[in-house]
Amino acid sequence: MTNQATKKKLQKERAKVIEVTDVVAHYGPRMVLKGVNISVHEGEIMVIMGRSGSGKSTLLRHMLALELPTSGAVKLLNQNVSAMGAEALFDLRRDIGVAFQSGALLSSLTVEQNIMLPLTEHAKLDRQTMEIMTRMKLEVVGLSKFGHLMPSQLSGGMLKRAALARAIVMDPKILFCDEPSSGLDPMTASALDELIIKLRDVLGMSVVVITHEVESAFNIADRIAVVDDGEIIFIGTVSEVKKHKSTYIQNLLNRSAEAGEIHPEEYLRRLTGDGSVKDLNL
Repeated sequence: MTNQATKKKLQKERAKVIEVTDVVAHYGPRMVLKGVNISVHEGEIMVIMGRSGSGKSTLLRHMLALELPTSGAVKLLNQNVSAMGAEALFDLRRDIGVAFQSGALLSSLTVEQNIMLPLTEHAKLDRQTMEIMTRMKLEVVGLSKFGHLMPSQLSGGMLKRAALARAIVMDPKILFCDEPSSGLDPMTASALDELIIKLRDVLGMSVVVITHEVESAFNIADRIAVVDDGEIIFIGTVSEVKKHKSTYIQNLLNRSAEAGEIHPEEYLRRLTGDGSVKDLNL
């Protein structure tokens, strides 16, 4: 049995920690997600890619239960979030860690205080235990000597690592990362990729990554989901995505612009949002 076949077999045997089924979502009258189906398994790194405006950030918000779908269902850790009350949802989110694109550290707190914040807000632990847990996570991300610094004193890569440390301080079962390597130099981005894989392997968590960075996606992904116009058009391994014949996917991977011209009348119709251009003498 090939390595790829073995990986697929193991993946099928693992439990699903996220299940998105036929999810439709609207912003006002506009349909943003159009019947999306995707699942993430235990111990898997799932990368979600797509051009700006494709719907991947909206999908992330629904996976995080920050928004509820118009129709369809989202299950986190085998619980249907649409059917949960606020208190149950609050408890569920303790098993979820989120590393935001900007880091989102509080500027008035030290790095160590930022990382400890989820513990002080949500865990009923004594101060010494929280400090030990915080130092352990600082060690995991390679920032053990920098906990006393303020966020403004950190480099971009260190801020990303600190954000990861805060996201995992409560040992979540699922980690979400929004553009983790965005804006970093290649060496720092590569080190962050290795850290994400290490977190998965050492802590046994499932990871969902939203990224535009093709090289990073290829480095870390067990599977890649490609989103376009509110739909998932393909889910597969790195090798499967690389070989896919879709022009959109190949343009995305090769950072190529889409070919095609827009007729002036169609361009005006998009701007006006109605058919009033038929009365214009174009």
